[in-house]
Amino acid sequence: MPSKLRERPVPDAATLRSRRAFARRQWARRWLTWKYVLAGLLLVALVAGGAWLLWFSSVLAVKQVEVSGAGTLGADQVRAVAAVPEGEALASVDLTAVQARVQALADVRSAQVTRHWPDTVTIDVVERTPVAVVEIGGRLRGLDVEGVVFRDYRTAPDGLPRVETPADTGRDALQEAAGVISALPGDIADKVDHVEVATVDQISLELRDGRTVIWGSADESDLKAEVLDALLPQEGSTYDVSVPGQPAVRP
Repeated sequence: MPSKLRERPVPDAATLRSRRAFARRQWARRWLTWKYVLAGLLLVALVAGGAWLLWFSSVLAVKQVEVSGAGTLGADQVRAVAAVPEGEALASVDLTAVQARVQALADVRSAQVTRHWPDTVTIDVVERTPVAVVEIGGRLRGLDVEGVVFRDYRTAPDGLPRVETPADTGRDALQEAAGVISALPGDIADKVDHVEVATVDQISLELRDGRTVIWGSADESDLKAEVLDALLPQEGSTYDVSVPGQPAVRP
């Protein structure tokens, strides 16, 4: 006699709901696990892609070098000295080294180098401004307010006073002389033929009419200029304002 197949009992509605809830919980747990895995993989991909874009892609490589503030020097000369490697990743350009190379130029007082994304290095230059002309070793050179000697001249430019000094005069003495010149008001500066510098505290003015002004150091130069302005109408050949509280006029 053939055996009868055992019929499976049909689950009731409550059992079905329980099984479906269990399946949903299992699926939710698996999805939560995979969600963290996928998020991690996505983060790794983003970091790797960003690193490639930043350091190896030509998209963010140096394509141009912009120069501002270069008047006497010229932008091309600054670019040549800066030697920014075009085609290199912008992020890897050594801005400090570029700045040091530019600031090594005698005519440059300061320079600032910055990155401008996606592909530009900008160099902002502040050039030195001459306040006088000094002859050193037979060469006419510009002298700025910091006592730095720079730039050659064939002939002295109009409007710049002349400084005469021994060849071994140090920068400190030249800086003192520049401070004196910068402090002279226009009406006195127009009377000066040249400035003689021996040491930091032995500076004198030779006027166009042959008179001499003993100035001393650059200390209290503004006060010395006021005292000298009051003394010049007096007859004399030498005016000593090195101690402005005790000026002297000698015949």
